Amino acid sequence: MTSQLHKPALILGSGSPRRRALLAQIGLEAEDIRPPDIDEDPIKGELPRPYCARMARQKAEAVVAGVDEIVLCADTTVALGRRILGKPADAGEAAQFLHLMSGRRHRVITAVAVRRGERIWEKDVVSQVRMKCLSDREVNAYIATGDWQGKAGGYGIQGPAGGFIPWISGSFTGIVGLPLTETAGLLQAAGYPVWGIS
Repeated sequence: MTSQLHKPALILGSGSPRRRALLAQIGLEAEDIRPPDIDEDPIKGELPRPYCARMARQKAEAVVAGVDEIVLCADTTVALGRRILGKPADAGEAAQFLHLMSGRRHRVITAVAVRRGERIWEKDVVSQVRMKCLSDREVNAYIATGDWQGKAGGYGIQGPAGGFIPWISGSFTGIVGLPLTETAGLLQAAGYPVWGIS
């Protein structure tokens, strides 16, 4: 068991309030928030899952951290077939994404990277999500809430758009933005105590 005196500091490399709230669910609070500034554009022809894993890893590598600090980064990507649906640039693109997913299944991939010193522990979690057939009125009403902003695929399952999702297969917390079982396992592997256990 790691001594509380020598417990490393947890650094969250994300400005996402959703990820902070998810960490709090398992009793963890980051000592500092350091969102990295990296180029998040996909490489030409890059598939969603490798793209997502690359983003999480590059974020973890970009965060400046000391030897006694553990960096936690994640990236969430919505994939419709081979197409990556990132964070929409504006309301029009968000509406376009919703119409593309309407009545269809898509995948939500969240990759997690934990770095301590030069070592990185990684895991990605893929969940299947089905969205009901959406009317123009439903799409417009959702867009008007502003909830689409800053969210991969233009929606968040934990917000009003949860009313559009009749079925998922996989990790609910992964769809929100941080798969807790896998994140806890990576943190423990890196020597950070979860539930007081490391």
